[in-house]
Amino acid sequence: MNTFGHLFRVTTFGESHGPAIGCVIDGCPPGIAIAPEEFAHDLARRATGKSRHTSARREADEVEILSGVYEGLTTGTPIALLVRNTDQKSKDYNAIARQFRPGHADYAYWQKYGLRDPRGGGRSSARETTMRVAAAVVAKKWLAERFGLTVRGYMAQIGDVVPRSHDWTVVEDNPFFWPDASQVPELERYMDALRKSGDSVGAKVVAVADGVPPGWGEPVYGKLDGELAAAMMSINAVKGVEIGDGFAAVAQKGTEHRDVMTPGGFLSNHAGGVLGGISTGQQVAVSVAFKPTSSLRLPVEGVDVDGKVVDIVTTGRHDPCVGIRATPICEAMLALVLMDQALRHRAQCGDVGVVAPRIPPSADG
Repeated sequence: MNTFGHLFRVTTFGESHGPAIGCVIDGCPPGIAIAPEEFAHDLARRATGKSRHTSARREADEVEILSGVYEGLTTGTPIALLVRNTDQKSKDYNAIARQFRPGHADYAYWQKYGLRDPRGGGRSSARETTMRVAAAVVAKKWLAERFGLTVRGYMAQIGDVVPRSHDWTVVEDNPFFWPDASQVPELERYMDALRKSGDSVGAKVVAVADGVPPGWGEPVYGKLDGELAAAMMSINAVKGVEIGDGFAAVAQKGTEHRDVMTPGGFLSNHAGGVLGGISTGQQVAVSVAFKPTSSLRLPVEGVDVDGKVVDIVTTGRHDPCVGIRATPICEAMLALVLMDQALRHRAQCGDVGVVAPRIPPSADG
């Protein structure tokens, strides 16, 4: 399955070292003003090669709009977006073309298809997420224009390092999307040492949406939080997803976890803006855990396609922590889920309108 969504559907295609990657957006409402240059900002935030802490691969990531836009406006027909790959180095993967790298999708793909594209991981590469971010540019714009809804994110942990404070104004000013500017030099040293050692580390990213109206989501099989979890788990290297307090709720008492409502607003948001699978009007918050990068130059014993034991060393350009550039990807999946849920809500319940009482998201305003 390469298609995501129900009414707002995104199909991605292409491989890491193929001639191009792309996506088709189907079900997009007409009349949204969109131009190729509007994709540049978010694609640059996701891109590799921006700092020494990510892969050195440098792609232009210039979006070509092939269909679905006429005279600068979406037409309601399928929108086809294309990004050409310009900086592949497939020879880096010649030595491991017949080997199964531990922690990678190599063996799983081999078992499923009976063959695989070893160049940069092929379809399993995070290169594919470029098109998710591109599609979300359209979703973010529609959500902002229609509802004043904003989506943003930050890195909440890298290895055993966590932010000591949180300031949204500094998140975009460093390569880690880190909310505490005073810790950035510490993270620089941490990543330099990690890269020198040849090892890698995991990370946690938090994505939030403000301005989500109450009522989005389905009661059972289309739960907003369930679809968010599935969306985030579809991202490469993700091994855990939490909505609101997530696993911390295990240690909480019910008197603490329940989000008390008052006429002036909710007193807390432990539920992450979702109750019964439906949005409450509070901030929707999702945390995403990324495993350590499996592409390591440190040798390890493994198995090849003939079942023989071999020494495996991964060369080429790789991220010592994939979570460093995952914030825009998590934001993208959050936006795509919300866009799809908004259209589904409008289709079934558009005539319901605003239902009283409408409780403010927070008593603090």
